[in-house]
Amino acid sequence: MEKGLFVHEHLYSGQMSRDMTLFVDDDNKAYHIYSSEENLTLHIAELSDDYTQHTGKYIRIAPAGHNEAPAIFKRNGKYYMITSGCTGWDPNAARLLVADQIMGEWKLLPNPCVGDGADKTFQSQGTYILPVAGKKDAFIFMADRWRPKNPIDGRYVWLPVQFKNELPVLSWLDEWDLKVFD
Repeated sequence: MEKGLFVHEHLYSGQMSRDMTLFVDDDNKAYHIYSSEENLTLHIAELSDDYTQHTGKYIRIAPAGHNEAPAIFKRNGKYYMITSGCTGWDPNAARLLVADQIMGEWKLLPNPCVGDGADKTFQSQGTYILPVAGKKDAFIFMADRWRPKNPIDGRYVWLPVQFKNELPVLSWLDEWDLKVFD
């Protein structure tokens, strides 16, 4: 897996791209971040200047790590990605990865969730991290709460990303507003 068996299998036909997100960096360069290789490995692919296709430059992150649902943001020059494990429709503990460069080496850190429900990401799976306009270092972790037996009843979880020792922390809050970032 680490040598790229699945990458080579799909090298000419193109890689699968499952749970995915887009990220536009400070220099307006865009990246497609997605779960690939049967959901075993994350990829970050650089996009063309018009954001319509891959440039051919990409990296593989955590081969055989079983990560999906990537959500990414940048703070103080570091890139943070919160992902989920892969167990079908069931929630998993969140995973935190950090890198100094988006196409650099990503390091796996402990679950950023704390408190009751942290072991299942508060019964959700990350989907996007929204920077709060007009507030420095303010981000909202947005997550889906899947309900396979009643998909129309899927819900959303939005939590403020807080920081402890320069690392993102997610705690459950029944209620909150943007004042939490003041």
